[in-house]
Amino acid sequence: MASHIVGYPRMGPKRELKFALESFWDGKSTAEDLQKVSADLRSSIWKQMADAGIKYIPSNTFSYYDQVLDTTALLGAVPERYNWNGGEIGFDTYFSMARGNASVPAMEMTKWFDTNYHFIVPELGPNTKFSYASHKAVSEYKEAKALGVDTVPVLVGPVTYLLLSKPAKGVEKTFSLLSLLDNILPIYKEVVAELKAAGASWIQFDEPTLVKDLDSHQLETFTKAYTELESSFSGLKVVIETYFADVPVKAYKTITSLNAITGFGFDLVRGTKTLDVIKSEGFPSGKYLFAGVVDGRNIWANDLAASLSTLEALEGIVGKDKLVVSTSSSLLHTAVDLVNETKLDDEIKSWLAFAAQKVLEVNALAKAFAGQKDEAFFSANAAAQASRKSSPRVTNPEVQKAAAALKGSDHRRATNVSARLDAQQKKLNLPILPTTTIGSFPQTIELRRVRREYKANKISEEAYVNAIKEEINKVVKIQEEFDIDVLVHGEPERNDMVEYFGEQLSGFAFTVNGWVQSYGSRCVKPPIIYGDVSRPKAMTVFWSSVAQSMTSRPMKGMLTGPVTILNWSFVRNDQPRFETCYQIALSIKQEVEDLEAAGINVIQIDEAALREGLPLRKAEEAFYLDWAVHSFRITNCGVKDTTQIHTHMCYSNFNDIIHSIIDMDADVITIENSRSDEKLLSVFREGVKYGAGIGPGVYDIHSPRIPSTEEIADRIKKMLAVLETNILWVNPDCGLKTRKYAEVKPALTNMVAAAKQLRTELASAK
Repeated sequence: MASHIVGYPRMGPKRELKFALESFWDGKSTAEDLQKVSADLRSSIWKQMADAGIKYIPSNTFSYYDQVLDTTALLGAVPERYNWNGGEIGFDTYFSMARGNASVPAMEMTKWFDTNYHFIVPELGPNTKFSYASHKAVSEYKEAKALGVDTVPVLVGPVTYLLLSKPAKGVEKTFSLLSLLDNILPIYKEVVAELKAAGASWIQFDEPTLVKDLDSHQLETFTKAYTELESSFSGLKVVIETYFADVPVKAYKTITSLNAITGFGFDLVRGTKTLDVIKSEGFPSGKYLFAGVVDGRNIWANDLAASLSTLEALEGIVGKDKLVVSTSSSLLHTAVDLVNETKLDDEIKSWLAFAAQKVLEVNALAKAFAGQKDEAFFSANAAAQASRKSSPRVTNPEVQKAAAALKGSDHRRATNVSARLDAQQKKLNLPILPTTTIGSFPQTIELRRVRREYKANKISEEAYVNAIKEEINKVVKIQEEFDIDVLVHGEPERNDMVEYFGEQLSGFAFTVNGWVQSYGSRCVKPPIIYGDVSRPKAMTVFWSSVAQSMTSRPMKGMLTGPVTILNWSFVRNDQPRFETCYQIALSIKQEVEDLEAAGINVIQIDEAALREGLPLRKAEEAFYLDWAVHSFRITNCGVKDTTQIHTHMCYSNFNDIIHSIIDMDADVITIENSRSDEKLLSVFREGVKYGAGIGPGVYDIHSPRIPSTEEIADRIKKMLAVLETNILWVNPDCGLKTRKYAEVKPALTNMVAAAKQLRTELASAK
């Protein structure tokens, strides 16, 4: 029985690609240096999978930024503002699209389905000129072949690519992106022809949009695309890979009826109903089924006995020789290798499997199904499963009782937001168009060194506290110098907004090298929620109080919300996610009330990832939004009217959940806006009334580009056209930790200048 991996993490076990990218961007290394690091990583990954016995090993899943941007490069779909003159797309154009440059902004970035991974959104229109402009897929296949590894080249499918795109600026929003199918298929044919000529026997097309609610026209486009490509597939085997959810019955029927396709990949972990669809609808004779039974999105060890049962159920439908054991999705969303974790205790470690271990699980299942079961491997797995179910550290009855009691109330503040804002204004006395930032300030090399040495017990607690106080004082003075109205302490004590809280909550475990790529060189280290969650002691009160003592201006207490902590962690899979979220919400509620008691009058509870967790199917959205929004309200339902509650959201499409955002009942929301071409403002143009404070971001912090005062003022004017003056805030899109002070200082100076310019204009217009 064959084995297959959908995709693999590309950063490297010690984030080698991250450091190589940042060195290249900073001008400290050459393109050749970057390419060498990348080639070494690819070689290691391919060899690892080959040595593990994987038959279908992916290539072209490596990326310098993301796979959708790679497809934009492949198709030569470069927006005109980047002044690309044709030919093979190089690093300058590629990274300008991803990050912007001194003269033009980056393309929009948004979340990859319901993950914390991001992609650069293609900008297309009727005048987009397509050409075969990146030969990366072919060159990487040849690279692997030269190493003695025959791979399955992976391409983002043509229909998914178009459905993930957006109309370019100036193009009617009603423009049909699928009408461009005939323009891009000739390039796909060229790529397929070159791969076939290079010796490829299989090609994988990733079409994850098939798990969404597609209309008949969209489904017909899949049929059209792969019927048109059929002649190109002669002599090749082709698999269409889906992941992240169930494939609806209509979509299942559409793709399994495609004559040109040899195999179909399904996520049987998150797609809990797909097995029933296969049983009820049948499976085409002679085709391969790539059974995604090993979770590509979480870090829990596979229940091998349960997976074998699933495979046995499929055997009767598909036949043993056409069944392939696979991961449920790319392993991009998991940490790289458990071997690098030296500080996790043995019990918890036995419950886990990172990407390298998942490769072994896939192969072990394939061998067992073929009659070569590794009894020792399966026995150890069964023991770990039993240990996790019975461990007393997983369950806390008091926490479960408190969380269960939450279900009897909707936890709303007693006073409406308009009255609260009036009470808060009397206390805070803010100007119109108040300025603030989102939370973090640049994380310097020196600051990271201090935190690292303190964790390693190389410096005393006193030295650490003094160093952090000094950094906070610096950040406070900078903000006062710029005349920002509501300050932040800059979060110098935090490496990551989720990890910091998880380290102080019960029920969490932490890794040393459990890094996962979020976008570009940005990596996060998700905590592992293995048990019931509670707060043993205050987490942020000391630092917030220190910061407030340094200024007479309002200082925000900075917290991460329960839904974001949940969505940015590896979450236990032995109870519903909402139960874990309610437990976290209770812990954050205790922290909010302690901050208020300490005299912090503005408290920000970030829910950056609330939209990210929205289910991919419409029928499941209402339930998620109900408990997610409820969880947020739990955190702050008990504060006084004069305590101003902020929240923050970024890098997702919020327009479709705007009513749920309103239902969160925050006093102020700061929300990403500038990088997405201000599409957030369109909901207000369409008549949605928003009565709370709102700060749509005025500049993109994920680009090194510094916006001018005039550019920011123009953005604020666009906001004032659809929002009331008395509710509008002025702030960047997101936190500033990834930027340098040389970028932050002029950008914030220009932001405040723009706000003051608009205040003057508004005053003179009265």
